[in-house]
Amino acid sequence: MVFRPIAVLCAAVLGAVACEAEPQPSAPDRAAVDLIVGGEWVVTMDPGSPVVEEGAIAIRGERIVAVGPADEIDAAYEARERLAGEGRVLMPGLVNTHGHAAMTILRGIADDRDLITWLQEYIFPAEVRFVDEEYVRIGTELACAEMIRGGTTTFVDMYYFPDAVAQVVEQCGMRALIAPTVIDRKSPDADNAEEGLAQARAFIGRWKGKHPRITPILGPHAVYSLSPEQLDSVAEAARELDVPMSIHLSESRFEIETMMAKHQQSPIAFLDDRGFFDSPVIGAHGVYPTNDDIGILAQRGVGIAHCPSSNMKISSGIAPIAALLEAGIHVGFGTDGAASNNDLDMFEEIRLGAFLQKVATMEPTALPALTVLEMATAGGARAIGLGDEIGTLRVGARADVIQLDLTDLHFAPIYDVISHLIYVADEQDVINVIVEGRVLMRNRELLTIDVERVKAQAQSLAQRINAELGGNAAGSPDETDDADN
Repeated sequence: MVFRPIAVLCAAVLGAVACEAEPQPSAPDRAAVDLIVGGEWVVTMDPGSPVVEEGAIAIRGERIVAVGPADEIDAAYEARERLAGEGRVLMPGLVNTHGHAAMTILRGIADDRDLITWLQEYIFPAEVRFVDEEYVRIGTELACAEMIRGGTTTFVDMYYFPDAVAQVVEQCGMRALIAPTVIDRKSPDADNAEEGLAQARAFIGRWKGKHPRITPILGPHAVYSLSPEQLDSVAEAARELDVPMSIHLSESRFEIETMMAKHQQSPIAFLDDRGFFDSPVIGAHGVYPTNDDIGILAQRGVGIAHCPSSNMKISSGIAPIAALLEAGIHVGFGTDGAASNNDLDMFEEIRLGAFLQKVATMEPTALPALTVLEMATAGGARAIGLGDEIGTLRVGARADVIQLDLTDLHFAPIYDVISHLIYVADEQDVINVIVEGRVLMRNRELLTIDVERVKAQAQSLAQRINAELGGNAAGSPDETDDADN
C-alpha cells in the first residue's frame, strides 16, 4: 500500500476513520504542524498498513494529521519541532489496562504470598495505616515516572484518594482512567462501601468531561469484597452516571471457590445475572473463566486486563488468553500494582504474556508477535473503551506515540521489527514519549516529573513506614517481631 500524507477531516466510528482529503499544499506552502516524528520503521497497528519503512507522522495539537513516508511528510508539512527517525522505531504508546499506581510505595513490602494472604494480612492493614493523600501523590508520581520511562502512555488505575491521582496525571501529561476503589471494609479514604461509593460519585462529578486525558470511572474491588447488594449499587451508579467500571474478575481459585460455595455460580455468571455488565466493564485478570463465562464476556463486550507477572508471582494461574481472543474478546496487558509485580515494565508483560500462552497451550504459534503487540496497543485501547482514540498511528487519532532506540547491541541484526519489539525490546530502549502531542520524555530525560525529588520523597516515606513497623516492612504490618513467627 502506498501512503500519501493528506490533511483530512476525520470521524472515528468503531475504530475506523473516514477521511475526506483536502488539496495538498505545494512545497513552498507546506502546512504548519507542531511536530514531525520519524522512524526507520513506523509501526502503525493499522491492519491495512502495519509497518511503514522510513516513515514519519505529523502532529498538530493533540492529533495525528498525517502518516506516511518521511520524504512525503517533509514535503507536505513544516514543523516547529522534529524528532529524527534514524535508528528508531515509532509506534503507539503502550496501554496499561490495570494497576494500582500508588502501590509503588509498597514495592517489596510483602512478597511470596498467595493473593488472599497477601491482601488480608499484609496489604489491607498497611494501606489503612499508612495511605493518605500525600502517600498517593508521591506513589502515583513515582509510578507515572516509571511508566513514562517504559513507554506507557495510558493506564487504568484503581486506588484511593482519586483526586490526588488525577492531579498527578494532569500535571505529568499521561492519559488515565481513574477508578476510586469501592470495598466493603474500612479503607484509607472511606469507612465502608457505601461511603466509598458516595465519594466515587462525587469524584466522577468533579472530573467527568472536564479533562481530555482523564476519565473517571468506578472501581468495585471484587465479588468477594462486596456484597451482592453493594455490587448492585455500584452497577446502578455506573448506569446512572454513564461511566465504565473496573473490577478484579475471576482472578484466583479463592474467588471461584468462594462464589461457588455461596452462590453456586462463577463470578462472571453471577454478575451477568445481576445485569452488572450492562455498563462497560474492564475485568482485571480473567484467569479462570469457564467456556460459558467466555461466551458471556464476548456477548457483553467485557474487556480483559491480562497481568501475567502478577498472576505468576502470586500463583494465581495462567489466563486462557488465546481462547479469549478467539472468542472475540478485547484483551490488553496490565502490570497490576508494583506491590505484586514488582515493577511497571509493560515490555516485560508483553514478552511473558507471549511465552506463557505458548507453554500453557503447548503450541508455539499461540499469540504470535503481531497479536501480542496489538494487545499492548490497539487491543488494550479497545479493552478500556478508547479504541477509536488511541492505540494506532492513523490520521485523526490522538498523538500518543513512542520511539524506541534500535542501536543497542541486542537489536542486531533486524529481520523483523515486530519480532524484536516483542522478543527483544525492553523499557530501557524507549527514548522519546509523546502524549496528546506533548513530549513527556526526550532522549530518555523525563520533562514533566522531577525524578530525583520523587525518588527522595518515596524513600523518605518508606523509611517512616519501615520505622513504624519496627524495621519489619518485609513482614506482616501487624508483626513487630521475627517475620518467620
